[in-house]
Amino acid sequence: MVGGGNSKSDISFAGLYASSAFAACFAEVCTIPLDTAKVRLQLQKQVIVGDAVTLPKYKGMLGTVATIAREEGLAALWKGIVPGLHRQCLNGGLRIALYDPVKNFYVGADHVGDVPLYKKILAGFTTGAIAISVANPTDLVKVRLQAEGKLQPGMPRRYSGSLNAYSTIVRQEGVGALWTGIGPNIARNGIINAAELASYDQVKQTILKIPGFTDNVVTHLLAGLGAGFFAVCVGSPVDVVKSRMMGDSSYKSTLDCFVKTLKNDGPFAFYKGFIPNFGRLGSWNVIMFLTLEQAKKFVKGLESA
Repeated sequence: MVGGGNSKSDISFAGLYASSAFAACFAEVCTIPLDTAKVRLQLQKQVIVGDAVTLPKYKGMLGTVATIAREEGLAALWKGIVPGLHRQCLNGGLRIALYDPVKNFYVGADHVGDVPLYKKILAGFTTGAIAISVANPTDLVKVRLQAEGKLQPGMPRRYSGSLNAYSTIVRQEGVGALWTGIGPNIARNGIINAAELASYDQVKQTILKIPGFTDNVVTHLLAGLGAGFFAVCVGSPVDVVKSRMMGDSSYKSTLDCFVKTLKNDGPFAFYKGFIPNFGRLGSWNVIMFLTLEQAKKFVKGLESA
């Protein structure tokens, strides 16, 4: 993905998809401990005992990471990595690889000059919604595995692994249950994807117009950080609703989850886990975009050889 006008990709769609999936998977492996911390913080609810409110178990990003590592072991921080990689192969590959083709479709074949920002946003939302519609089952399994904390002695785990989770959900809840939370997930993924890809595209385009800046690692780093920050600011409320719906089947609908969260935990609950979410998405975007740009160059070299 390049910042600028109505650009045509200089590598095949298959090459772009492979580059996107690889970059997304690499970023996932590097940052999933922060994602696990984010999910635990988002699922944490206030517990009222009599007239007192119990202190939360998890406090802050580093505190949550430390608590999980101490109580459950370091490996617990990578819970959900297998479905997480499944998700990135599908969702990451599709949403990123489709962005330029969809953006060019929206501006038209005869467009000359910079692509308007609103069409970049529209293209990002469209590809994000399409991709997660395919990948929702992988996201559901990832969240459920991450949400499972330390169990009491003798209590069996809900799922023994990712493949067991898929089969158990289908057997006990039906195939349709794999698309639990699809509403908020489409909203979340569409919004965050639009924020990430459109802002990366726009920031990169702006930086490249500044004298002395070129299409290099520094530009990719700055654009990636901007994309991550903007995505978290915009997407945190729907991300919290998505995580709660996927981790707790007691909610009847997206609206029910939103209303109960607002009523029981207050408006700031929608920004629970904001710091770990930014730490996760900010670092994820930097790693992903840096890897993507290098992977595209590698694939371009293979295809032109």
